[in-house]
This record gives sequence, structure tokens and C-alpha cells, in this order.
Amino acid sequence: MRCPYCGNEDTQVKDSRPTEDNTAIRRRRFCPACGGRFTTFERVQLRELTIVKSNGRRVPFDRDKLMRSVQIAVRKRPVEQERIERMVSGIVRRLESMGESEIPSKMVGTLVMEGLSSLDAVAYVRFASVYRNFREVKDFEEFLGELSGPESDVDEDRD
Repeated sequence: MRCPYCGNEDTQVKDSRPTEDNTAIRRRRFCPACGGRFTTFERVQLRELTIVKSNGRRVPFDRDKLMRSVQIAVRKRPVEQERIERMVSGIVRRLESMGESEIPSKMVGTLVMEGLSSLDAVAYVRFASVYRNFREVKDFEEFLGELSGPESDVDEDRD
């Protein structure tokens, strides 16, 4: 593994242990050239996944990109990192176990929406606003109306 600080290709593993959800191996590494310490994660990859965008373009699946988009949605929310990691790992496992190597981006978005709905309501709405491309306030109102269900219609009749 190449050192991220000095580029030395001869780094040493000082400690290895499974992550809390046992989906990866966490390795603490040391670079004898510069003395730098860093962490790497090793994960099982069942197959190479390709994401098919709505415009037909194909891009390799990137777990880190998925994690970043979820992190943006849950920013400044009281959600533990472990729960986020478990959700993302679950999504990746579901995608890999589908048996298809090409996955529509819509499928990934749907799985993220499902995961966020049970994780944090505000993060769910944040992600939905980007995923569904909200352009106006009424887009938010309609979406929130869908979330609250038919009960909101009863309240409006009372006014």
C-alpha cells in the first residue's frame, strides 16, 4: 500500500481488526520512510458494478461516492456514524446480490431513500430534494404532503 504522505510503496501493517459490522477489515499502517500513520479498509467485492445513469452513461460503482452523498444528507443530524456505515454496507450488499452487473441509478437512489427514511426524516427530505430535483418550494410541500399522508387533508378541512 502506497503511503498517502510521501508515496513510499513499502508500508507496514501495525494492527488489523474487523469493523464493528464485520463487513470490512480495518488496518492501521505505518510508513518507515516518513513515519506517517494511516488507516485503510479492506472490503469484499462480489462483482464489479456499473451504474447506468438516466442519460444512458455508464460509470463504475463507487462506494465512497454513495457514502459521501449519505453523509451530506445527514450532516449536522444526530445520527451515529455506525448506523450510516451499516446502511451503506446494506445497500452495497443488496446491489451486489441482485445478480446484475449493471444497476440503474434510479435503483441506487430508491435504496438510499428507503434507508434514510428509517434513519432520519430530515436527512430523508434533504436527499429527496436532490434526488427528485426539487426546483420550487411547492415541490417540497408536495413531497412533505406525501409523507404526512391523508391526515393532513383532515386538518386542512378544520381551518
